[in-house]
This record gives sequence, structure tokens and C-alpha cells, in this order.
Amino acid sequence: MIESLFQLQGAASDISSRWPDRDRMIFSKGHSCLALYNVLAECGYFPVENLDRYCTDNGLFHGHPKQGLVAGVEATTGSLGHGLSMAVGMALAERGRQTDGIIYVVLSDGEVQEGSTWEAVMMASSLGCSNIVAAVDNNDFQSLGRTSVTHPSFYPLAEKFAAFGWETAEVDGHDSAAVFDAISARSGKAPFMLCAKTTKGKGVSYMENVPIWHYRSPSKQEYQQAVIELERAAQ
Repeated sequence: MIESLFQLQGAASDISSRWPDRDRMIFSKGHSCLALYNVLAECGYFPVENLDRYCTDNGLFHGHPKQGLVAGVEATTGSLGHGLSMAVGMALAERGRQTDGIIYVVLSDGEVQEGSTWEAVMMASSLGCSNIVAAVDNNDFQSLGRTSVTHPSFYPLAEKFAAFGWETAEVDGHDSAAVFDAISARSGKAPFMLCAKTTKGKGVSYMENVPIWHYRSPSKQEYQQAVIELERAAQ
């Protein structure tokens, strides 16, 4: 899903992360920033080998992204529930500057339970922020439980956003082409929310839908097994 959003953003090695007319990506679910770092590296923002310093002493690649430390990181995130509010501010600034810049946001479904997110949902629609394109990583998990159990009124998710005046779509979040196509087909007349259905730990047998992997790091043996399974799936 993240790769598809960057394809839409048009990130490339020869485009400065300080270019004023760029699109922006707010990775609100900051605890998953390793995915963001990998895509930024592939887009040429920094050498891929720098990723070896992820979560190391004195390294720049923290467990939550920090704006100003890593090229391409637009906002410091990880304290969940703030990303969409920042996006509204950025969207209004871009409109005031009369640019075509789009603000992309990636949210977790856990943080969509927070009131601050829904204040931003309401304001984005009320203020006509049609230059916001957001996606919820809807894996139905938050920390150690399912969102559908802790907050059953959370669903149907897409209808909730539609009720606030957002244009919505639902896709398989593991299907990059479907993500790309859904966002490309939006009307551009309202803020857009993509509800991306995903499986937590997808592709690793012992991780799929097992909530403890929200926190755990794999042992050497577990890591090797995960690599084997993911490489097999990619063939």
C-alpha cells in the first residue's frame, strides 16, 4: 500500500524533499515507520545501506519517524491520532498558496478510534479539503485486541467517513494495483479515504493475526523463517 501511495506522489531521487510545490506524505501510524524508511530509500532519498542503522544507538532511523532527521519524513508521528489533523493544516496551507499539492496520510485503524481523528475528519469535509488523500490500514487490530471487538460500532468503516462528507473506497490493502487505481479514480471534489483491508503479519505464518507481534522482535531463527516464507510468496 505504501509503495502505491509513493507512486502517486511521484517521489524520485532528483526531487528535493524541500521542494515547496511537492505533494506530502504524513505517516500517522508512526510505529510502522520501517515501511516508510524502506520506500524512501528505494525512491533515492538516502542510500539503502543506511537502513542497517534502524533503531541503533545514535542512529537517525528511530522507531517513530522524526521530521528533520530523515529526508522525506514530513511529520513527526507515532503519538497516534494527530496525523490527520496535521494534514488538514497542510491542506489549507497548500490551498492558500494556490498549489496543486496533495497531502497523503496513512492511518492505523486503532487511531481512528480517537476523537482527535474525527475532529479532523469533520473539519476536512467542512473546509473542503479535497487535496487530502488518506488511507486506513484496516487490519482489525490495536495493540493486543481486535478493533471489531473493542469497538464494534467502528464498522462499517467506509460508511462512517462517507457520513462526514468524504469520498471513500474499499480495497484489498495488499493489492498495490487496486490501491493505486482506487486513489487515481477519486473525483477530487472531497477529501478521500481509502479503507484498505489488510492482514496483520501477512505472509509470515506465525505472525498472521497474532497480536503479540505488535511489540515483539523475531529471534534469529524466527527471522530466517520469515525471510524464507516471504521469498517463497514473492516467487
